[in-house]
Amino acid sequence: MNVLIVEDDEAIANLLYMDLTDEGYRCICAYDGKQAADLLEKNTDFDFVLLDIMLPEINGYELLEYIKPMDIPVIFLTAKGTVKDRIQGLKMGADDYIVKPFQSGEVIARMEAVLRRYGKNTKVLSFADVTVNQESRKAYRDGRELELTVKEFDLLVELIQNKNVAQYRDRLYEKVWNEPFMGDTRTLDTHIQRLRKKLGWDEYIKTVFRIGYRLEG
Repeated sequence: MNVLIVEDDEAIANLLYMDLTDEGYRCICAYDGKQAADLLEKNTDFDFVLLDIMLPEINGYELLEYIKPMDIPVIFLTAKGTVKDRIQGLKMGADDYIVKPFQSGEVIARMEAVLRRYGKNTKVLSFADVTVNQESRKAYRDGRELELTVKEFDLLVELIQNKNVAQYRDRLYEKVWNEPFMGDTRTLDTHIQRLRKKLGWDEYIKTVFRIGYRLEG
């Protein structure tokens, strides 16, 4: 799920970036309206836009007019908190309106609610012939449930969420095992080998020399 964060306050943008990334979203930040418009023009793969209103160059209202024909969900994030401002934002076509200050958890919950309305389930991932349901923690290949251990399942989720991106062994280990990486790669390597075998993904899970692994396809 690709998210464009359009926010001129870099501290807020970077906090949202980190928290959304931890939840499995892939994020790009734009710090003014022109930069956001350029990104939207070049990239048609955005699934969601978090949009500040008071932006340099091009404001959020103008950007929303540009985004609406793309059928991308938009939530306004703004300090403009009067009822009149909320009504204006929603009437213009924003899917929701969140007033600063806010917590990232609220933003994520509102995003998921909007995505449900759009029929997009952020909890279901798929790659090649495998579908993964993060809520039920079950994975299926061609409709048949796979017997995966807890760590194999978590590894699979990480690889799919970061497909075509090289994953460093230390980061991958710490993300899945939730403990510091002490330099021994045997545990991770063994789990990757088992995952390859169970999925039949020798051609998809690539070893990246001196780095780690990449799900490629």
